[in-house]
Amino acid sequence: MSFEEAKKRIAALSAELKEHSYRYYVLAMPSISDFEFDKLLEELVALETQYPELIDPDSPTQNVGGFITKEFQTVKHRWPMLSLGNTYNEQELVDFDQRIKKAIGDNFEYVCELKFDGLSMSLTYDKGHLVRAVTRGDGTQGDEVTTNVKTIRSIPKRLHEGDYPDDFEIRGEVFMHLKAFDRLNEERIENGEPPYANPRNFASGTIKLQDSAEVAKRPLDSFMYFLYTERRLFSTHWESLQAVKSWGFPVNSESRLCGNIEEVLKFIGDWESKRFDLSYDIDGIVIKVNSYAQQEELGFTAKSPRWAIAYKYKAQQVETELQSVSYQVGRTGAVTPVANLKPIFLAGTTVKRATLHNANEIIRLDLHEGDWVYVEKGGEIIPKIISVNLEKRKPGAAPIKYITNCPVCGTALERKEGEAAFYCPNDEGCAPQIVGKMQHFTGRKVMNIDGLGDETIETLYEKGFICHISDIYDLHTKADQLKTMERFGEKSINNMLDGIEKSKQQPFEKVLFGLGIRYVGATVAKKLAMYFKTIDALMAASFDELNAVEEIGERIAKSVIEYFTDPQHRAEIEKLQAQGLQFTAEEKEVVLASDKLSGKTFIISGTFAKSRDELKDIIEQNGGKILSSISAKLDYLVAGDNMGPAKLEKATKLNIPIISDEELMGMLGHD
Repeated sequence: MSFEEAKKRIAALSAELKEHSYRYYVLAMPSISDFEFDKLLEELVALETQYPELIDPDSPTQNVGGFITKEFQTVKHRWPMLSLGNTYNEQELVDFDQRIKKAIGDNFEYVCELKFDGLSMSLTYDKGHLVRAVTRGDGTQGDEVTTNVKTIRSIPKRLHEGDYPDDFEIRGEVFMHLKAFDRLNEERIENGEPPYANPRNFASGTIKLQDSAEVAKRPLDSFMYFLYTERRLFSTHWESLQAVKSWGFPVNSESRLCGNIEEVLKFIGDWESKRFDLSYDIDGIVIKVNSYAQQEELGFTAKSPRWAIAYKYKAQQVETELQSVSYQVGRTGAVTPVANLKPIFLAGTTVKRATLHNANEIIRLDLHEGDWVYVEKGGEIIPKIISVNLEKRKPGAAPIKYITNCPVCGTALERKEGEAAFYCPNDEGCAPQIVGKMQHFTGRKVMNIDGLGDETIETLYEKGFICHISDIYDLHTKADQLKTMERFGEKSINNMLDGIEKSKQQPFEKVLFGLGIRYVGATVAKKLAMYFKTIDALMAASFDELNAVEEIGERIAKSVIEYFTDPQHRAEIEKLQAQGLQFTAEEKEVVLASDKLSGKTFIISGTFAKSRDELKDIIEQNGGKILSSISAKLDYLVAGDNMGPAKLEKATKLNIPIISDEELMGMLGHD
């Protein structure tokens, strides 16, 4: 392929992959399979490897993160990030308008923008390159989160040619789309982790993750809305919005230039109901005086600009009757109370149920049977009960008491110290847990078994064909019986059996994730598989050995040991091993670049400019070996920033040479 052909193909692949990512992460409507996506990505990687000069910082291959940040550096803002004055009252907006008129006269315009419910971010660009991203913090200084922000696909890492200044700062909001929030929260619940209350909290928590590779897996988006430069480039805010959009920044298309306060109020009124049709949360409208000269004339108070104000929508709240409280048992055994309500229309949808989260919430609300309750959506995606109307409480109404036994199997519930949720411990005999585990195991992100969706799993369980994960791999012996079932034709059965057989090739980390060990999500499963290499080594691991694995804390270590102590779990693993599933991590074939490190052993600890995985690959590609713990057999400790003091102390006692990543590269003849 010629250079020009490669250039066109790279552009086409990048555009196609970005579109598929958007459909998958934001719309939750994937248009191709993971396999097809990976093949397109592989083609792009190959072309970019052949023509590295064509790699764009915004390429889908570059938004993968990989940096570990132990502590975020505090950076002082060049221009303070002031908060806006806000109001929930239209009369106060009219008063704001009168103050503006009194100060600068009647000849001015407003710009109305949606107020995104996300995380404020300040980006600094130098000669078109993103060099720094800083959170709002306290308004005068914030945390530098550049490596994490660089994984956000909508934020340009390098601007194409344009008439932008060499040095400028642009501010905006980082947020998460609602469908992405729902999907990721479902994954957290499946992994036994507490869900986030709303997309804003999820976005904020994501930006503060220490591993940028993990940030890259969570689809954040952004809108930019204010430009700062040393020398004024434009006379109005509206002009600057159009300009930064032409430079390649994501600017929300719903902003409006308004000639007077009446147009502003109409804009606010229009969006009060339309906001529920958006794919992201807004909590109000920001109103700014358009002219920069007039903004300067109006000036600032100690906390906020006098030329801008935020109108905030009141969270929609309605009153309805509590009809009953039911309990749901999840895959991990967590039992969640749910309020069943007299149906009401709230924030664009009919609400019949509201989460009660846990037993503590029932106590906090002091819920009684037949109570009239106030329900709110607001920033929450899942409706929740805010309070009880005590004036309508029926005389003699009995208080709602959280159940003591599983609503499905009757087993006494357990609650671990420090946790809010109650759990049913009968994971091998409680139907929702059994079905949920099998649905998790066969899912697209785990074993990816075609033809075995959630409904099919439920049907096969109800008919007695499968009761455990291992039973899935015996279905080929029951093909004739399956044909007698409704909607189970020969073609669909064959597709399902083919999918089951293909799943045996899934790597150890996927199988481990599929077992459904509490707190062991996809990332933790991968770390455990790569560290222990085999299921036997993992099952034999002590608490201290598990706790020594990077990012495996006390809670996860206890959960893993508890899982493998159960004889039923071990028996299930033996059956899966007999069926041919992968319980050994595949060693990556290392293509040696040289033998300069042959016979030498290394441990990498701390944070570096390169990711630790990159350094590990460099060592192995040059003949070196990575050890898992410090001993007299270790030749070198490669030390980065924020290295643990215990490792440093042990290496010093054993007189092990401690080198930097630069010294490591020097051993290879690199400057």
